Amino acid sequence: MNGLTDDLFLGIGDTSHALRVVVRLSAALVLGGAVGLEREQEGKRAGVRTHMLVALGAALFTLAAIETRMTTADISRVMQGVAAGIGFLGAGTIIKLSEQHEVRGLTSAASIWLTAAVGMAVGAGLLWPSVVSVALAWFVLFCLHRVERWFKHRGEIDAGPSER
Repeated sequence: MNGLTDDLFLGIGDTSHALRVVVRLSAALVLGGAVGLEREQEGKRAGVRTHMLVALGAALFTLAAIETRMTTADISRVMQGVAAGIGFLGAGTIIKLSEQHEVRGLTSAASIWLTAAVGMAVGAGLLWPSVVSVALAWFVLFCLHRVERWFKHRGEIDAGPSER
């Protein structure tokens, strides 16, 4: 029976080790959700749940590579695969509106890509750079968006009704 338990819970180790894994995966969920929350507030399709799952998945890929004691080169390849693979999910959020000659979804695609990077960093144990990255992402997504809207609104006011 002990062999079955070892097979089912490979690498669980002691309580502190198991707690470290749970904290990393939970932190990835929270940080991914923080980025997704801003996208959700903007009414974007890729919202909280999408970003949380991306961060969790990226963290799990990274953590699984580390937990199975892969070499640094192998862990690097896993991370490269996640970074490349997440591009397909991001590409799915980009829409080209041919009649309007507009492309939409680039910011959501970029936020999904960032969320995957945050998840990988958290999975590798780099919590503080991940927190800083999410704070900077919020600055870009929330604060700079407000500044852009202010400038756009100012331009419409300055242009007057005949030039709109």
